[in-house]
Amino acid sequence: MASTPVPGPGAAYVHAAEDETLTGEAVALDIQPLGFFLRAVGCLIDMVAGIVLLVAGSLFLTALVASGTIPDSALRIGVIVLIVAVMVVIPTAVETLTRGRSLGRWAIGGRIVRLDGGAVGFRQALIRALVGVLELWFTLGGIAAIVGMFTPRAQRLGDLLAGTASERTRTRPLPPSAPGLPPGLEAWAAVADVSRLPDRLAARMAQFVRGADALEPAARARVAAGLADAVAPHVSPLPAVDPETLVRAVAVVRRDREYRALMLENARAAALTPPA
Repeated sequence: MASTPVPGPGAAYVHAAEDETLTGEAVALDIQPLGFFLRAVGCLIDMVAGIVLLVAGSLFLTALVASGTIPDSALRIGVIVLIVAVMVVIPTAVETLTRGRSLGRWAIGGRIVRLDGGAVGFRQALIRALVGVLELWFTLGGIAAIVGMFTPRAQRLGDLLAGTASERTRTRPLPPSAPGLPPGLEAWAAVADVSRLPDRLAARMAQFVRGADALEPAARARVAAGLADAVAPHVSPLPAVDPETLVRAVAVVRRDREYRALMLENARAAALTPPA
């Protein structure tokens, strides 16, 4: 029976979820894998492009034979070379040169990467292409679909053997950074009491701060004045600022204090948890 290794002094464990990308330095990358449906669409596009190449190449070879440029005996060899080129050589070359991209993956916004997040090389691309002859071409994607439905990142058999996965290259832009404390209120923020602020009112303030720039000036001033009137009874001391500045300042102070409280709670919980 295999024994479980005992960690030495100072050893640490790194736990990674099945759908996380972990580098060699044990750093989890924030990479979004492509879903099963998008991978299937990209694969279908690539296969259609391959079929078009096969048909065009076959017509070209037939025309050469008909014109007497090449003998009839060379037609079968030419067809075999064409099939190998379309199914193995071209996918391997394209995937290697474009660092995991292809026509289908470009269309759906994805690419193939190694499991550690690095770009694929010739070896990974060749393995995927060779296995793809069976799971994509010979079974019309049947094996790839079955395997992809039961893997965390919708990996096909070629991915599992090559140690690769598919990631998104088109992601939503990050939201703008949260606004900071209005200038000149640092001393007030250090002593301000905002603990009595109701949660529902705090949520309304945060929503206003996020979308204030998109409001019309008149509507913006009206909403800020209403929020300031609702906030004033719950804040002490009350700074002598305009309504919008008050709302922004209170929202920042409450956010920062809630964040610090959360960090302290996590630190206490970590201190109470016995080491593994």
